[in-house]
Amino acid sequence: MTHPHQRQPENLLKQTARAIFDAGVGAVAPETCVARHLHISGSRLHAGETDLDLDQVRHIYVAGAGKASAAMACQVETLLGTRIHDGVVVTKYGHGMPLAHCRVMEAGHPVPDAKGLAGAAAMLEMVSQAGPEDLIVCLISGGASALTPAPAAGIPLTDKQDATRILLGCGATIHEINTIRKHLSRIKGGQLCAAANGARVVSLILSDVVGDDLDIIGSGMTAPDTGYFSDCRAILAKYRIWDSVPESVRQHIQAGIQGRISDTPKPGTSLFSKVLNRVVGSLSDALTAAEKEAHRRGFTPLVLSSTIQ
Repeated sequence: MTHPHQRQPENLLKQTARAIFDAGVGAVAPETCVARHLHISGSRLHAGETDLDLDQVRHIYVAGAGKASAAMACQVETLLGTRIHDGVVVTKYGHGMPLAHCRVMEAGHPVPDAKGLAGAAAMLEMVSQAGPEDLIVCLISGGASALTPAPAAGIPLTDKQDATRILLGCGATIHEINTIRKHLSRIKGGQLCAAANGARVVSLILSDVVGDDLDIIGSGMTAPDTGYFSDCRAILAKYRIWDSVPESVRQHIQAGIQGRISDTPKPGTSLFSKVLNRVVGSLSDALTAAEKEAHRRGFTPLVLSSTIQ
């Protein structure tokens, strides 16, 4: 940054830098992001291009997963209140808060644990009660993937934990890690929608992923999956860890490659015809807010990139 005026005292520069940083963080605060994209007008719910008459909705369910999901759910409760029939929110230990209409469950991150297993099971059970006349509001943020382990049949939680540790330690990108997580799960890679029995889904997503890929953030619980079992095999081979991951994981991936088990739901399938996935906060939003605050304080900022890792 350059400044048009004389050199500022060091303590003032620190205060200024902190104010610019805080402006960026504040722009992607969970409550702010939800309030910016979800609106109630009378009985009508507005979320992006979705406009629903809530009087025509039988039940509203809230499904939240991620480190910011409890804070996001708090804002949803402010908007929807007693219209919420039931809710399950799974967040990281220490990130929960009291909610009036949603059950808050805390679990392990970044390595999944038994509490996360219970949280994912409770979420799937709740979603499976929905039907075509219902609405599910999904709240997804960073950490959602680890916090909601629902291992595919034949994969024990301990094996998924071991696979996660190996992936986190091998240098794989979040895109690569989540490609594999989706294919070892019963809830990720759009499979939450598959359990919803044709209910309408409005998914508000707080992105912690470079590029804001919907099928990567939180392992794309409500988004069609662009990855395949063959990609999982290639990633594990790339990092030379195919022989290191548990046998149940290898067998599951191999069964998928051979077509003995179904792949995750793909783009263009009717499963997503009633699903809205909307990124409500991202790194780009934070950078834009920080840039504006720097301008306001007399600086000439230059945003180099939003894709640096």
